[in-house]
Amino acid sequence: MPRLNYKIINYIMGLLLVFNGGFMSISSLVSAYYSENESLEILLAAVVAITLGSLMMLLTRNHIKELGKKEGYLIVTLGWLFMAFAGTMPYLFTGAIGNYTDAFFETMSGFTTTGASIMNDIEIMPKGVLFWRSTTHWIGGMGIIVLAVAILPLLGIGGMQLFAAEAPGPSADKLHPRITDTAKRLWLIYVGFTGIETVLLRVAGMGWFDAVNHAMSTLSTGGFSTKNASIAYWNDNPWIQWIITLFMFIAGMNFVLSYFGFKGQFKKIFRDTEFKWYASFVLGFSIIGALLIYLQADVSISSIAHPMVWGELESAVRHSFFQVLAVITTTGFVSADYTMWTPFLTIMFFGLFFLGGSAGSTSGGIKVMRHIILIRNGIMEFKRTLHPNAILPVRYNGKALSNNIVFNILGFFILYMLSFIVGSVGLAALGLDFDTAIGGALSSLGNVGPAFGDLSPVNNFAGLPDLGKWWCAFLMLIGRLELFTVLILLTPFFWRNR
Repeated sequence: MPRLNYKIINYIMGLLLVFNGGFMSISSLVSAYYSENESLEILLAAVVAITLGSLMMLLTRNHIKELGKKEGYLIVTLGWLFMAFAGTMPYLFTGAIGNYTDAFFETMSGFTTTGASIMNDIEIMPKGVLFWRSTTHWIGGMGIIVLAVAILPLLGIGGMQLFAAEAPGPSADKLHPRITDTAKRLWLIYVGFTGIETVLLRVAGMGWFDAVNHAMSTLSTGGFSTKNASIAYWNDNPWIQWIITLFMFIAGMNFVLSYFGFKGQFKKIFRDTEFKWYASFVLGFSIIGALLIYLQADVSISSIAHPMVWGELESAVRHSFFQVLAVITTTGFVSADYTMWTPFLTIMFFGLFFLGGSAGSTSGGIKVMRHIILIRNGIMEFKRTLHPNAILPVRYNGKALSNNIVFNILGFFILYMLSFIVGSVGLAALGLDFDTAIGGALSSLGNVGPAFGDLSPVNNFAGLPDLGKWWCAFLMLIGRLELFTVLILLTPFFWRNR
């Protein structure tokens, strides 16, 4: 095994810092537009990031354009870490968040599109800071799409090889021109959906600033809001909630399918196995939720919800679809405190934390695709027990999967559950109660946002001890980057030259 190509790693880290600084400068312009004093501090943060990034690129400009798997793992993990560490500067320079631990937690939560926050009063924050906060979501969301479709098939992570046959991604251990092609198409779709949702939210009654921020949070399935009550602030405007519900559904889809949709190839969408299961899960759980809310729960008694409008049935359906999608897609927006509905629904939502959206979407979690293959492999094991000599492959989208992909997904699921258990134990060791510990670990690992116990939708993560915030930030990172990408760096054999 040749030595690691550190020069290209450093070069790409520098490029990411420049990229980060560019978005900070946009946040500075937003702050200046609203005549805020913080615009200069945000601009200074942008200058620092761009300067550091430019120096790193300059010092390593003579690099070999060759990427192996090891470099791929390091670039993906270090990329998120560099973005997160640099992304704290707008918070720290403006004084919006004075504690570095809190600033890092908020930034990591943004870039991993988790949406967990330590801000107790969001509405008093400068608009430039809030715009940067939403921008971290938007950058992280698009980053994970390019990662899933263009980079992870190269690394063979988490069953993402399935994209290799469908998406125009890489096929060899070097940077492939088709990665650039893929990234451009996905960026266009991502930007297009963000623009459409922004306009629709503005027409529905949101101000432009709120509309842009919530569109960025929705498409990234992040969940940061500009209001303390999240989307419950607009409970008297059902159109806003229905629009966000629609775009959460779109954001939870495989973005490759969205590309087919723009090309008019709708048959490919409706024939896709994962899409059919994803839509069925959303519809089925939402109907169950709506019936129980209508018959047993009262959304109006939630501590963050306004009185129901348009009739109780419509309100029950709307809140159910909204919250089911917010959890399945790991967006984490809140229209009501679902932990205050019924015990059955609380357990149901706990289960949905493990589901996740589609592979190739901005959603976190285990992903629907993996659940499908796990279920089918489990069923196939019964058949293999009865017919031990038969060749019975697991099929997905009409094609037989290789054992490598099935074993990879089985390994991912086991590692995910172990990470959840270790994460929960770690939080419990810090003195958190049972509900809060398992909720915080599951929410962080699945990049959901709100959880249970002291981290329920009406609370936030500000009360966690500093060590707990760093622990949750680590869980956010490994959950966002498909576990293997980060955890393999902790193994001794990764660093051996042979």
